[in-house]
Amino acid sequence: QVRLVESGGGLVQAGASLRISCAASGRTSRNYAMGWFRQAPGKEREFVAAIGWNGLTQYYADSVKGRFTISRDNAKNTVYLQMNSLKPEDTAVYYCTADARGLSVTIGGYEYWGQGTQVTVSS
Repeated sequence: QVRLVESGGGLVQAGASLRISCAASGRTSRNYAMGWFRQAPGKEREFVAAIGWNGLTQYYADSVKGRFTISRDNAKNTVYLQMNSLKPEDTAVYYCTADARGLSVTIGGYEYWGQGTQVTVSS
C-alpha cells in the first residue's frame, strides 16, 4: 500500500503562483510513476501532469503546458506541482496519484490516490 497526502492548496488571485506537494509513505514509491489530476465542481476529474519514476519524463495536459511544472524528490518521497500564471479555471480539488505500472494520463492508470487539496483562484 502507498499512502499519499497532499498539501499546499489555498486561495490565490489570478496570475499568482502556488506549489502543492504530495508526500508518499508506505511501500516505497520511488519506482512509481506519479501524477496530478484535478476535479472542478460539476466536472469530471481530469489529468493535469505526470512524472516517471526517475523524473526524466513528464506529461502535461494542454491546458497547463507552459504554466505548470511537475517534479519529484525521491529522497523525500515527495512530488510537487508548481503552478504559475494561475487562472480562475484552474480552480479545483487537486489529487495526487501513484502507480507502479508506469506513466499514464488516464484515471485508470493509477492505483493509489490522495484525498485531494483545494486550489481556488479568484479573478
